Amino acid sequence: MPASSGLLPMPGSPSASWARYSARLASIVQNAEVSVLVAFWLFGLINNVLYVVILSAAQDLVGSDVPKGLVLLADVLPSFATKLIAPYFIDRVPYSIRIPFFALVSSAGMLILALTPPDTSVASKMVGIMLASLASGGGELSFLGLTHYYGHMSLAAWGSGTGAAGLLGAGLYVLLTDWLGFSVKNSLLASAYLPVIMLISFFLVLPRRVLREAAKAKDYQPLQEEGEDEAMSHPVDGTPAAHAASSLLAPDPAVAGAGAAPSDLSRDSFSRIGTQLRRAKSLFFPYMLPLFLVYVAEYIINQGVSPTLLFPLESSPFSELRDFYPMYGFLYQLGVFISRSSIAFVRVRHLYPASLLQVGNLVLLTLHSLLNFIPNVYVVFIIVFWEGLLGGGVYVNTFAGIMEDVPFSEREFSLGATSVSDSAGICIAGFVSMVMEVWLCNYQVQHGRDWCKKIEVG
Repeated sequence: MPASSGLLPMPGSPSASWARYSARLASIVQNAEVSVLVAFWLFGLINNVLYVVILSAAQDLVGSDVPKGLVLLADVLPSFATKLIAPYFIDRVPYSIRIPFFALVSSAGMLILALTPPDTSVASKMVGIMLASLASGGGELSFLGLTHYYGHMSLAAWGSGTGAAGLLGAGLYVLLTDWLGFSVKNSLLASAYLPVIMLISFFLVLPRRVLREAAKAKDYQPLQEEGEDEAMSHPVDGTPAAHAASSLLAPDPAVAGAGAAPSDLSRDSFSRIGTQLRRAKSLFFPYMLPLFLVYVAEYIINQGVSPTLLFPLESSPFSELRDFYPMYGFLYQLGVFISRSSIAFVRVRHLYPASLLQVGNLVLLTLHSLLNFIPNVYVVFIIVFWEGLLGGGVYVNTFAGIMEDVPFSEREFSLGATSVSDSAGICIAGFVSMVMEVWLCNYQVQHGRDWCKKIEVG
């Protein structure tokens, strides 16, 4: 129920009213710790902005002869691998270590990408993209895990920040390259310094007393009083009292293994991984699958179809054919930002309808690329904006559902494990897009529309 979850109902539902939305806004301002909201908004912004800049620059990085799906794959495969594997062990690495590490790797990747000469082989550019991707994936599952300690509003701030990252990344790239005339190299070079903001947010802005208290709770071991030996040896409700006390004091079952023999620790580790795998399986249909579907559809649109959605320049607001692709990216990210920022006020509980609508967008735009029936680019602008609204809405409402429905003790793992779904969807979309863009472009050329072949490397 919205009242108990802290989230508001959909507009138009029987329980929705303007008074409730106004009260929520006032409650946020009065009760939320501003530093937490600012920190998580900046986490979402900086962790995702480089990913968006890279995708916005895809056309300039590889030109028209290389499918943009290749850039997408390099930008998501390391992230996908990180999200797939890391949730099962990364909780053993303190946030104060992993966040600086991911920031450093992210900056290194962007520096490699920016300083690689345009005439150098595509492979060297892919190295920089893959490093940035690895850092983004590790950062996402880490910051989503952090929301477990800071509550629903930290998730809302994170979602809004990730949406703003798309808007800023795509908009900034359009601004620098199209309107201000900056080179691709200088635009990418400037972005390499953005992860410093992430470090400032974590170490200086975020109140970390919650993390220190959680660490103390995990490290705490009860001391045995004199005369307790005999009492502690008798079971209570079938469980040895020592184990019962341990389970009450430790928030994570893994903590109970502290001080155990190596063989016991090994068994505990395998048991823990098995438990987490069962948890991940229970998340698949309600959360992972709809998130996966919406990302497959939207990224096939973005990387496989959008590069072929070209119109005569005289009927468009652009002077060059390369300008269509960054503008589509900007409008998509605008929709994502709006929908991801709405979670504190609007709650969508049924995820599958939005995912299927996104598949409908894919079918519509693919048919237009083949048959050229949409009258002008402005209609495509609206569809791409709608695509962003759907994608961002499914993303943030998926994690809001986990915050509401998953037991507290399983929530940190569940948030990180579910994040693999978007990367898995993007990976599948990347492979499909590599084939789809080439096929659509060749089809257009065969039917007298050769615009997709006239875009050069920036």
